[in-house]
Amino acid sequence: MFGQSVTNAVNGPVAGRVVSSLIGASRPTGAGPIGVGPIGAGPISVGRIAAGPVAIGRIAAGAIATCGAIAVGLISMDSAFAADVSAPSGAPVAVVYAPTRGGAVSMDGDSRVAIARDGLTRIYAEISGVPLPNAPVELDYFDVEAGLTRETALFPDGSRATVSTSLDSLPSFAITDDHREILGYDCRKATTEIRSNRIEVWFTSEPGFVASPSIRLYMEGAAILAIDQNGTSGYEATQIVTTAEELAAISSDEPAPFAPESWGDEVDNAEYRRLVTESYVTRVTVFDQEQISFGNEIQNPRDPESTETFHFSKGTVIARRVTLPKLEAEAMLLAELTERSNGDAYDRTGSVFLIPTGGAVSFLDALRDSVGVLPVVEGRAGEYQGIIATESYSPPLELIRFITPFGVGEFNARSQVYGLEWEDEARYVMDVTELLPQLEGEVWIGAFIGNYDKGGHVVSLELRYYPWSQVVEPTPTAQRVAMPLFNTVNAMEMSGQNYGTLFATDTLRVQFDLPEGLDGAQLRYTTTGHGGWGGGDEFNPKTNRVLLDGAVVAEIVPWRSDCGTFRRLNPSSGNFWNGLSSSDFSRSGWCPGTSVSPYVIPLGDLSAGRHTLSVAIEMGAPEGGSFSSWNVSGTILGEVRVGKTQSHGQRDN
Repeated sequence: MFGQSVTNAVNGPVAGRVVSSLIGASRPTGAGPIGVGPIGAGPISVGRIAAGPVAIGRIAAGAIATCGAIAVGLISMDSAFAADVSAPSGAPVAVVYAPTRGGAVSMDGDSRVAIARDGLTRIYAEISGVPLPNAPVELDYFDVEAGLTRETALFPDGSRATVSTSLDSLPSFAITDDHREILGYDCRKATTEIRSNRIEVWFTSEPGFVASPSIRLYMEGAAILAIDQNGTSGYEATQIVTTAEELAAISSDEPAPFAPESWGDEVDNAEYRRLVTESYVTRVTVFDQEQISFGNEIQNPRDPESTETFHFSKGTVIARRVTLPKLEAEAMLLAELTERSNGDAYDRTGSVFLIPTGGAVSFLDALRDSVGVLPVVEGRAGEYQGIIATESYSPPLELIRFITPFGVGEFNARSQVYGLEWEDEARYVMDVTELLPQLEGEVWIGAFIGNYDKGGHVVSLELRYYPWSQVVEPTPTAQRVAMPLFNTVNAMEMSGQNYGTLFATDTLRVQFDLPEGLDGAQLRYTTTGHGGWGGGDEFNPKTNRVLLDGAVVAEIVPWRSDCGTFRRLNPSSGNFWNGLSSSDFSRSGWCPGTSVSPYVIPLGDLSAGRHTLSVAIEMGAPEGGSFSSWNVSGTILGEVRVGKTQSHGQRDN
């Protein structure tokens, strides 16, 4: 940590015209992502060399740079007020800035250091911790002779990208008559407003050099020693360093060399931000343009452990073994599925799921062999295979429930409706962060679309990990738990797995053992009603009751009344005499062309040991050859304190 000196460290005038810049600071280890509030700038990025203790943080493009709540704008000083700095440009100087809160210096945040030499000025933020392996090294410079700011990033593969901005394009400011003393210098205040944020800066031309804590905050011929946004947060200079010994101490930890030999690829700001962001995001492609159809000849890989895609259940299920990363920082995980019709014109139930394989029997065994290997729940009206967890079996853990639209893609050119332009594909994005305990290492992931068409559907699936921290985080004090309990989606429909019709005569029940020390137990509950005629459960609201140990913990009526929003996804939907489309109708928890958001049901302060969870639904009676069914899935979520028992054993009922 840099010294927090409050005395003037300058031992005389500093020769040379020196300008400083900011690369935005990173957030403290373990904190949440830094938002930019009303300013609208992008997230903060951090880079650093692998061996050194210094990381370089910087902010996204635009007129603002931020650190926490602070935002600063580029400001040009009136040339008549600028100091005449004519000494040789080789003499180095450094300014150390500390964060402020409410106008007072705070230790909660990273110091920023501006070092100027050889006609360039570079600023960086010191943070604690080891950078993520994929973190780029980002640096910002003022190149006054060229009249540019340069934001540059060195990526792990050795490539470099730089975006340059003209100093002439920076916003102006208003100088006031207010004065205050900072480090022994008489400073004046200048103000500006940037995106509804009032920015104050305190500057002086007395030292004879130019400095600033931000690449977006520039005053020709003056040193900016403090900035403040909206009276809440900012930065203030705590030390000015000019002696060789002090400069050497400050410079020893910075990335080398001071400036790159080449600026690499010159890109625009949008491309630069994309490259930096993508460097942090970990992407795993699970499926890439895979067909899910019915009735075609299937030729699966001979090696059962191949990482190629397998097709099962007459082609309506695909599955693949993938290796997922073990993260070095907390992350948000998004699963994205894209789907388009390849011949099937109808709305179909779809599901993306992880297949637990740790038990004596798994859903993967059933896909490879037959549905007969799955444990059976005996109902009054029939048998239901593989729908609940037992001691030896865990049902598929559902990541995304989705309903395909009516024929998007294949049928776009076959139907015309005035004023509508069809989408090319449907896109389903689901936050599955709470399921991360199951989504690391070697796993099997499957996807199902119920259909009866040889063309069927084409899908792609990608998992994207967005880290919350830019440095490696310490071992957490608690570990997430995700225990799949039940799943009535009959993904093996074409192999004889029964529909979820048990609710007409039975209540779904499953027993489970709650791990010792599990806190914040919740149920991730996904539900959709089906029965596609006027009296079917698809079009009639029905109550879902969830009970824990006999007591009702939730009563839910899943219903979507916004289905008309997705008309552009449904080219083959039926169009009626009154101008409505069948895709417009409200439905039991879903719309054609949408994903289904799970409910999160708090389960209260549960003790460790055996519990019973039940689901009861007021399912309608069959009519002629039509019947209703409900696809429900449930997963217990929570956190177990490190060092406590973490057995996730499930029991049968």
